[in-house]
Amino acid sequence: MRKITIDSNIKECCAEAVLGVLQCKIVIKEDEAAFLDLLNEKIAALAEVELSQANKREKIQATRKAYKALGKDPNRYRTSAEAMCRRISKERGLYYINNVVDINNYLSIKTGYSMGTYDLEQVQGDILWARAPEGTAYEGIGKDVLNIEFLPALFDELGPFGNPTSDNTRAMITENTKEILLVYYAFDGGNELLELLKEAEGLLQRFACGRDFQMQIVE
Repeated sequence: MRKITIDSNIKECCAEAVLGVLQCKIVIKEDEAAFLDLLNEKIAALAEVELSQANKREKIQATRKAYKALGKDPNRYRTSAEAMCRRISKERGLYYINNVVDINNYLSIKTGYSMGTYDLEQVQGDILWARAPEGTAYEGIGKDVLNIEFLPALFDELGPFGNPTSDNTRAMITENTKEILLVYYAFDGGNELLELLKEAEGLLQRFACGRDFQMQIVE
């Protein structure tokens, strides 16, 4: 299991910051009909939520509060979970990418936790979750250069590669990905994370040929 630690500059601002992490080998392929049924059912349910209520869910509120404590405007830099829920409330649905990315997104909109799933081969060495220094930026997936200063970001030996708003293209999931690191970003103490990691394990096993699972709660 890859070593992951949380920097004190996050804990000082957000005492209940926790990561739920799952590492495993997978097979990238198109979504199966049975999984799309699960995803579309959840999207249909969330589409009934008024746009003004899309960010009122407990997990989203906890992340927004953490962003403010870290010095980042959560309205300008929306978390990925909030952004997806807002999109669904506008009846714009979600983009379907591949089985692993879509499992990530399903679990995120279901729980309200922002999540990231990364190609472990592209992550070098130990991982540190830290408040990004002033001036830090990277190319976000589907975005131009993203200013991530003060965001709670994952760093490896090469620099930042993920955060609860948008991930870097460097460690994004592609058709060549063989091993992943799935991360729940929690700012509420993470009491449900072990159960949620087991749910992720079940979905990846069923729909992505997942194997060699390892999980941990990083506090």
